[in-house]
Amino acid sequence: MNPRRIPVVWLTLIIIYLTFFITKAAMAVEEAPYRVLLAEPPFEHRFYPSFVVAETELPGDFDSASRTGFRRVAAYIFGENVSEPGSSRKIAMTAPVTVTPTASGWRLHFVMPSQEKLDTLPKPVNSQVGLRRVNDHEMVSIRFSGWATAAAIKENTDRLTQWAQSRQLTMVGTPQVARYNDPFTLPWRRRNEILIEVAK
Repeated sequence: MNPRRIPVVWLTLIIIYLTFFITKAAMAVEEAPYRVLLAEPPFEHRFYPSFVVAETELPGDFDSASRTGFRRVAAYIFGENVSEPGSSRKIAMTAPVTVTPTASGWRLHFVMPSQEKLDTLPKPVNSQVGLRRVNDHEMVSIRFSGWATAAAIKENTDRLTQWAQSRQLTMVGTPQVARYNDPFTLPWRRRNEILIEVAK
């Protein structure tokens, strides 16, 4: 290795790590609230109270839909919206960002902050972004780290399905992929989940 390049490599690593920690500190966000009914790590049976989501539907594969959908809904919460007086406002980011398969592609949603209600939220400027109230419901979940690849999603969906069946829980929803971390989070520190609605 060229000894002149060593300082550059170390400087690059330092910048990456500083960016990582600063970003994590700045991106502390509210998570969708829930109550754990049964915990058998990595599995949980949860109760979610009602919340409001901002969502969009997209065609294409999982990765491209996730990227486009994220930008579209993020633009809404960052100010691409209109409130009653005709002005726009920013809405706090929450976690997770959730992607669900549909008949025509994918649906991506952000849960809105708990203090927001359907009638208090500003209207999206982009007609492809919609607001919807989700009634209280129960979900089963499995948590896993790493990247949410197609193989990881399938493997963990199968594991969660088997666990739910072993606990005599009736699945009534489509598996959702929930991701909690910013892009700077290292793979082994990432929190991903598969969520499936079950009958109460």
